[in-house]
Amino acid sequence: MDVKAQALQAHRAWQGKIEIVPRMKIETAQDLSLAYTPGVAEPCLAIRDNPDESYALTRRWNLVAVVTDGTAVLGLGDIGPEAGMPVMEGKCCLFKAFANVDAFPLCIRSKDVDEIVHTLSLLAGSFGGINLEDIAAPRCFEIERKLKAALDIPVFHDDQHGTAVVAAAALINALRLTERTPEKTRIVISGAGAAGISLARHFLSLGVRDIILCDKCGILCRGMAGLNPAQAAIAGATNPAQKTGTLADALRGADVFFGVSAPNLVTPEMVASMAERPLVFPMANPVPEISPQDAKRGGAYVVGTGRSDYPNQINNVLAFPGIFRGALDVRARDINEAMKAAASQAIAALVSPKELSPEYILPPAFDKRVGPAVAAAVAKAARESGVARL
Repeated sequence: MDVKAQALQAHRAWQGKIEIVPRMKIETAQDLSLAYTPGVAEPCLAIRDNPDESYALTRRWNLVAVVTDGTAVLGLGDIGPEAGMPVMEGKCCLFKAFANVDAFPLCIRSKDVDEIVHTLSLLAGSFGGINLEDIAAPRCFEIERKLKAALDIPVFHDDQHGTAVVAAAALINALRLTERTPEKTRIVISGAGAAGISLARHFLSLGVRDIILCDKCGILCRGMAGLNPAQAAIAGATNPAQKTGTLADALRGADVFFGVSAPNLVTPEMVASMAERPLVFPMANPVPEISPQDAKRGGAYVVGTGRSDYPNQINNVLAFPGIFRGALDVRARDINEAMKAAASQAIAALVSPKELSPEYILPPAFDKRVGPAVAAAVAKAARESGVARL
């Protein structure tokens, strides 16, 4: 039986990957009177008088909503909110396993930006944070922007920012390994959707100045026709030389390639045209833009993918659990650029100078140091940037 058949069989047996478990026992009349009537009236009144008491008197302080509209689920596309539920449940399991964060899936039957924002705004009092997931671009940008403006709890689109945080950690260590600096590094990104744009923004915040994004129409540049607002904005902040042409044109002389696009777009010859000791990160899943073997054949010095069966896996589980753990611990109002940069640096720092090699630039997903290290760095950055309430 292959893994697809095994997974389907397992999901039928599990009938859901999460469940609600009480944190206290109800075995006596006294238990009942404390947990429910009449005693429960007292915490209700305390929260009425001070809504912030909801963090101390309920599980809100540790509860994250994992939200999708089902429009960009894995590589399956727009399959609907109910079909996205297995992924959202899985995400909830990862939150609990890697950072002891409670999470609950919300699969919304709407593709309307304002309707989704309104729905989550009405529900926000039940949660300490919101993790957006598998929402198609460009709608995902607008939903996140409007929610951040409307709410006083962290809102984080993992497909954008989780990917960017881990990719940046890989970049930090790969640059260290090859004695490059961000300011003198040219990066090419294939894919100008949610992940690609977020990668570019995050790399800019880390000091990279020369970034080129490509999509199916070629290199993005200022004034290019057919770009959505998010693409137009990032085109204005990248490609300083205003290059035009194809992905192959962009890669000539580039130091680094990141792929968040589609399979088999890059050839060994394209890698060979890059700068000396190129860094190649084809992250399309399950089939990358170029196989690690072909990338190495083209001369790649470091290769990382989104797959677990190759070295240097760029896996979001290194980021989002610890990021939310840190944000929740200090009751942050936001997850900002300083917190994301701190997360990237914390992940990268877990690979010591003695360990650092072309085959080992990131800690593995099950490294138990990752969650606490990221949480501590994020909490510190939240306090220093003024968004922490504790």
